[in-house]
Amino acid sequence: MTTKALTTPSDIPETDAPASKRSRTGIKVIAGIAALALAATAGNHFIRLSLFTESTDDAYISGHVHRVSANVAGPLLEVLADDNELVKKGQVLAKIDPREFDIMEKKAISSMEQAHAAELQAAAKAAEARAADLQAKAGISSAEAEIKGSEARLELAKITLNRNESLLGSDNPAVSQLVVDQNRSEVEASEAQLNASKANLEAAQATHESSQASIQAAEADIASAKAEIDVQKAAIDDIHRQLSYTEIIAPESGRVGAKNAENGNRVEVGQSLFALVEQDYWIVANFKETQLKKMTAGQKVDIEVDSLGGKHFSGTVDSIAPATGSQFAILPPDNATGNFTKVVQRVPVKITFDPESIRGFEDQLRPGLSTVVRVQTH
Repeated sequence: MTTKALTTPSDIPETDAPASKRSRTGIKVIAGIAALALAATAGNHFIRLSLFTESTDDAYISGHVHRVSANVAGPLLEVLADDNELVKKGQVLAKIDPREFDIMEKKAISSMEQAHAAELQAAAKAAEARAADLQAKAGISSAEAEIKGSEARLELAKITLNRNESLLGSDNPAVSQLVVDQNRSEVEASEAQLNASKANLEAAQATHESSQASIQAAEADIASAKAEIDVQKAAIDDIHRQLSYTEIIAPESGRVGAKNAENGNRVEVGQSLFALVEQDYWIVANFKETQLKKMTAGQKVDIEVDSLGGKHFSGTVDSIAPATGSQFAILPPDNATGNFTKVVQRVPVKITFDPESIRGFEDQLRPGLSTVVRVQTH
């Protein structure tokens, strides 16, 4: 039986050792170069992020939120929109029972018709008064003419009476007592006629004054009736306007939220019934005042939305607020006090989404969602 000798390290050829060492050395060199390249890339990325990027997680999505409220009071006849429903601009969201306004309209129409009747009646009285006034004016003219004629006849009768009385008293009278008596009768008759003409004049003047008063009263009634007609027309127009408000419509296209309306509920003026959120979003990022040195409108922004698992979108700096956020608070801080602590202020920056980057994600974006933004300032 042959026994095989064991191989010892000393039996390995010495020519193979240098080649193995050279291979391991090459691998280490390559790994070192790769590590240096990776470190250089990371360092370059870190430098770029540090020097040419400003970021903040104090940012959230904002949008137009319309509070749709009732403009008139009344019971809800029908609610046509539901929570989260997508609606179009001008779409009817709910209807308020219009019957109360229908009754108001009928009353206003009735009052206007009564005012029209009163106007016609007053116009008829005015026409009658004007006719009487014309007749009174004619009577005045006739009475004045009669007075002038009566005065002339009276004057002539007096002259004749005086002459005949002189002749009757002479030594050789040319007239008889009968003629003188007739002259006296003519004077008395002329005086009576003059008095009658004056009485006619006074009566005609009284009729004229009465007619004028009647005309003025009738014209006042006409003006009052016209004013009442205008009031009722305005009331009817207002009722029509309120009737148009019984249909609550969407002011813009968007999704319905915060629904506070049910069939049969009575709503009051100004009561909020829906919140309508437009699908037009932007970012409000509150940067520290120390981050605004190189920030300007038009710079590119990387946007990361938390609710989408860190999904990244692109955007653009739209504008920077004209004041810090604290200045828009209900109670702005007053630094002119005895104790003052300097606090780094934050300034709201509006960032708009690039439409192409959010295509297909419009329905997943919501106002109020948290984001992280990075503005490329170089």
